[in-house]
Formats: sequence, structure tokens, C-alpha cells
Amino acid sequence: MTGDDRPTMPPVRLPSDAELARDALAAPLMARAVRLTRWARTAAGPEGGIPVGVGGELLSEQLKQAAAHLGLADDEDAPALAADAWNFAVDTGLLAVEEDEEASGRDDAEPSADEPVGLARPEEELAGLTGGAEDGVPAPAEILEVWRDGLETVLADAATPSFEDLLGGIEGAVGENGEIDTDSIDLDALDWNPEEESEFLDGALGTLYLLTVGDPEIAAGAMVPLPVLAASMTVPDGVDEPSDEVLEEISAVMMRLDDQLRILEPTGIVAYHPVDEALTQEAEEGDEAALGAELDEEDVSRYGMVRLTPLGLHGVRERLLAAGVEAPLVGDLAGSGADVLLGSLPAYTEENARAEIESWLAARTAADGSGDGDGEGGTAGSAGGSAEGSAGGGDGAVAERTVRAARELLAAARGADEDGPVRRLSCQQALSLAGAAAEPALREVLEDRQLGGLARVWLTEHGAADVPQPDEDMIFWLTVDTLAAQLATAGEEQDELAELVRGLVDQHTGFFDKIWRVDHPATGEVLEAMGRLHPDKQAAKAARKAAFKARSRAED
Repeated sequence: MTGDDRPTMPPVRLPSDAELARDALAAPLMARAVRLTRWARTAAGPEGGIPVGVGGELLSEQLKQAAAHLGLADDEDAPALAADAWNFAVDTGLLAVEEDEEASGRDDAEPSADEPVGLARPEEELAGLTGGAEDGVPAPAEILEVWRDGLETVLADAATPSFEDLLGGIEGAVGENGEIDTDSIDLDALDWNPEEESEFLDGALGTLYLLTVGDPEIAAGAMVPLPVLAASMTVPDGVDEPSDEVLEEISAVMMRLDDQLRILEPTGIVAYHPVDEALTQEAEEGDEAALGAELDEEDVSRYGMVRLTPLGLHGVRERLLAAGVEAPLVGDLAGSGADVLLGSLPAYTEENARAEIESWLAARTAADGSGDGDGEGGTAGSAGGSAEGSAGGGDGAVAERTVRAARELLAAARGADEDGPVRRLSCQQALSLAGAAAEPALREVLEDRQLGGLARVWLTEHGAADVPQPDEDMIFWLTVDTLAAQLATAGEEQDELAELVRGLVDQHTGFFDKIWRVDHPATGEVLEAMGRLHPDKQAAKAARKAAFKARSRAED
């Protein structure tokens, strides 16, 4: 897919690569993997490596030593935790496995599970990370690449049910001695589709990504209840009251997610509070509907809570990009033109929009900024808070560049096209951060039909002197433009807009007799919306009548 064919995610704000790399190294699974790799460097036998079995797995004796090195000797899950960390190190290339050709090439019999077939040694290219004496720590980007490689293997594991789960519904698979009878297994009978399982997990992570980038509270660290995530993946749009069947499906999805998220948490991709074991047991006993029936209880944490960490947002974003999905970063527009900035801001949360604007302004008011839209791209973290706070070249030079940036924004805001009102709303948002130095650019457009109203608003809000009063035509034109922008960005389902409509009608005598004459492409549409929004029947009827007049006038 290319260009407009590619799906687009809302922009996300991420820490620097250095911060993300620190998070990756602190994630339990990678931290243990690095420790075991360093242990392998110091505990290697006479042959210079750690003996390993098929696939690079630790032998039983070495597994005990690895668990002890990790301080897990008293943990009942020590063997599994040590094995997971070791396998992570092998899968990511922290450890290089060299098989014994003589042992692996034997055709008389398969090696036993505890028979060495090779040696594992720390990969020297990553020696700075794994205890090499003279090597520096790898760059953050290299550390993140190692972490992402490991994440892929864990994601594959999470999407793969255990052998016991697969065989649970197949009679005769387990013999009288308790061992699996491989000859009795019908592979076609296994209820597992690897592609579907992978898509299910990808869908869950993609939904979490959308919830995070679209909700400031979640982006700030609030947890998402597992029932909410499951419902987002299950309940069709427009369904307010899910049926019992849908609730059972939500419960089943929750239990699948619970198993998978427990596996993923040690990678650092998610923070996860698991489903209460009592509820899990009920589901395993076939009472999945009980989960759905109790979704309204106050103690929602019993049903599981999850969020993507900043490292998780990074990991999911990289996977989205690899899949051909547009997943922009806040700060990506620093080098773009004002038209691109204003056209993109409506998709941003308020906090991210502010950061994007600050980054854009900083790129144009810095000492080497040209103010022509061709500056270097940056990140949100490089912004100085507003154009007034940007350094370089003295106050006069900064003020001059701020004026150029404001002019660029105002020029991009013009237009009688369908998106014009939204661009002007975004322009007001951007100019609010430009600082008082932008005043000359605003005064230049005071007589502009499309920009004069917003210029007067800006000048008044910034305490400027000698701001001319707008005439009635400009007031009504700005009213239509503002309402059109509000309808386009937030729709009619907002209490504030209904209050605004009522206030406008109450403040102006003969409001509808005047506003239908406004020469704005959205006049008819705005009046129709006012007819739906105004609570007074007579006023609503007057709005619909005015809308008819406006549309008839536009057709003449």
C-alpha cells in the first residue's frame, strides 16, 4: 500500500530513544537475558562456552546454575523463568550457539533432551552490552532493535497455546502412563489456526494503541479495564446493550487476553494486573457468562487492568509501520508546511496538538530557521514552550522569524473550501502559542474577510491596543465559520455547542434574518444544524427556514 491507501493511526508522543532503551534494559525478561549472557561469559567451561542442547536450550545442570545466578533458587517457577530468559538471549542474538557438527550430524538416534549438542557464547558484536571488557554500550537504537527481536519471539509464543491446551479436547491423546501418544493425534482435529491467533493478538495490541493515543488519561498512565479492551474488540459499532451471547464472547476474549498478557508483561510491552484467579477458575469450569454478568461491579480491577507502556507504544508502532500502517510521531511535522500542520491538528489530542505546534514553531524560530516550511524535522521534546522562548540570534531576530511563521499559518488558513473552517480553527490554536511577537502578522490581515475576525480575537486576547471593532458582516461570517469548524471536528453530540447556539440566538435580535445572508459556503449546513440543536421549537423552526433561504441564495 502507498499514499492514501495506507491506514493511518493518530499521532503518538514517545520518549527519546535513550529513555526507551533504558526501559528495554530494565524490562524483566531482557534484564535477565543480559545477566545470563554475562554469566555465560564468566562461567564458560574449558571449551569457552556453555553446553547447550537442541535449539540452544540449557541442560538441566546449567539451568539450575542459571536460576541460582538470577537469584531465583527459592522460586517455584525458577526453571521456567531462567529458561525463558536464556531463550530470549538466544533468540535475540545476545548469545550465539555453535552446534557440534559431529553430535548434530549423527543419524543413529536423536540426542536426548539433556545431551549437549553445542556451545553458547556471548555475541561479540554486542559485547558492550554483555560484559565485554573494552567495548562501549551499544547505541540506544541497537538496544531497541535487540528488544524488538525478542518481542517478536515472545509474541509468537503468546499466540501459541500450550500443547496441553491443544490436546484438551482430543480423546485418547494421553496414554495410560500419562504420556502423550503422538501416534493417536489427528493434527487436523486441533482447534488452532496460527494465523488467526496472531491476528487476534495483533488486534488487541492495535486496539490498546488506539485507546492510548486517543485518551489523554490512558496516555498519562491510566489502566484500561480488560472488559473494555475485550468489548472494543468484540461489540459491533452502534450496539449499546450487548446480548447475553455477546457478553459470553467478551468473557471468552478476556480469558484469551489474560493468558497472553501474562506472557507479554515480562517483555515490558505492557503493564498488567491479571484477572482474579477466582474468576479465572469460574471461566475454566465453563461459567464464562459470570464474567460478563458482573462487568458493572465497582471493583473492576478483579477483571484485569492493562496499559501499553511507552516502550510498548514504541514496539507496537514499529510493528504497525512494518505492516504498512501510517503511525506518525508527535513532532514529525516540524519540517512540514503550515498547510500540512493545520490539516493534521484536528486528529491530535489537545496535549499532543500543543506539543506538535510548539515543535513546528521552534523549528522556524530557531537561529537557523528559515520560516519557509523547509526546516529540519524535530520531536516534540525539542520545542521551547512557545515561539517567545526560542533562543538564537537575539530577540529581534526571533521576533522576525515568529512573524514569518505567523504569516505562513495565516496564509494556509485561507480558503473557501470545505476544510477551510477547520484550518482556521487550527490556525487560532497554533497562533495562541506564537507569543506576542506575532502581532504584526495579525494586524496585516485585519481587513481580510476570512481572517480579520480571528485576528481581532487574537489581538484582544493578547491585550493589544487599538483593535478596531468588527462590523456586523464580519461578526456573522466569523460565527458561521466557527460553528462550521465545531461541527466538523466534534459533531453535534456536545452540550457546549447547543449552549453556544442558544446564546448566539439570544444575544442578537433578528439573528436568523441576518445570518442566512452570510456569504459563506457552510451557511446552509450550519443553520440546519442549529435547527436540530436549539431547544426552543420556534427558534428551531426559524433556523430551518433560514437554512432554506441560504441554500436557495447559494443556488442563484
